[in-house]
Amino acid sequence: MITHSIEIERRPEEVFAYLDDPERHGEWQTEIVRAKLETDGPVGVGTRVTESRRFGGREQDTSYEITEHDPPHRTAFRGIAGPVRPVGVVTVEPVGDGSRARVAIDFDLQGYGFGKLIAPLARMHARKSIAASQDQLKARLESGAA
Repeated sequence: MITHSIEIERRPEEVFAYLDDPERHGEWQTEIVRAKLETDGPVGVGTRVTESRRFGGREQDTSYEITEHDPPHRTAFRGIAGPVRPVGVVTVEPVGDGSRARVAIDFDLQGYGFGKLIAPLARMHARKSIAASQDQLKARLESGAA
């Protein structure tokens, strides 16, 4: 399990709203090649996202489904495609007077089939990329994105 958190100088509601738009995740996660909502309506439990990520020069389908959705506090997801599938929970909570937010992620990668062999390597890579992505998220939101 990978756990990481970061504080962002934006209100929790604003941070969650930005995180709650999967089609914008590529703005702060550089490995995302494309992401598209596959379900209609607002994001919620059952929402499916088709996502492709670049790993070592190759694209890998990392599509997922939202399994828990409690705006503006918490969302959870699980992968539905690929040999290595993500599972995670993201929480957003107020810091201090509520003008800042702490974003925390608990994340793991589960291997299926031959993915069981590569999941440990993918976890090592994810540990680094999650920290870098969180830094990019912070920079983007504090510069006025959303």
